[in-house]
Amino acid sequence: MAGLNNEKCEACRRDSPSVTDEEVVELKPEVPEWELTHENGIPKLDRVFKFKDFQSAMDFTSQLGELAEDQGHHPRLITEWGRVQVTWWTHKIRNLHRNDFVMAAKSDQVFLNSERASKE
Repeated sequence: MAGLNNEKCEACRRDSPSVTDEEVVELKPEVPEWELTHENGIPKLDRVFKFKDFQSAMDFTSQLGELAEDQGHHPRLITEWGRVQVTWWTHKIRNLHRNDFVMAAKSDQVFLNSERASKE
């Protein structure tokens, strides 16, 4: 995960290439907690993060929103009491791009940092 976590998202256009099946096989082990899903024929990366309370979930959502804005790549975020569902895909190409795996790895890092902070 350290490799993907250190990458920066590249700007996507409608003709940007989606990841190949071979690339998915290569990248998926770097984000093992993420589930490959399909919604309306579009492949996506999905994960639910669990928290001890609503405020912790909101803090994570806010941190992830700031990261997404900084990287110029935005997920679907569903925040509820004690959980945040994060879904990554590239809207412009209606598919998965390397950026989605990069952001999944970065999301995992935000979560690890928030867990460490809550234990201090």
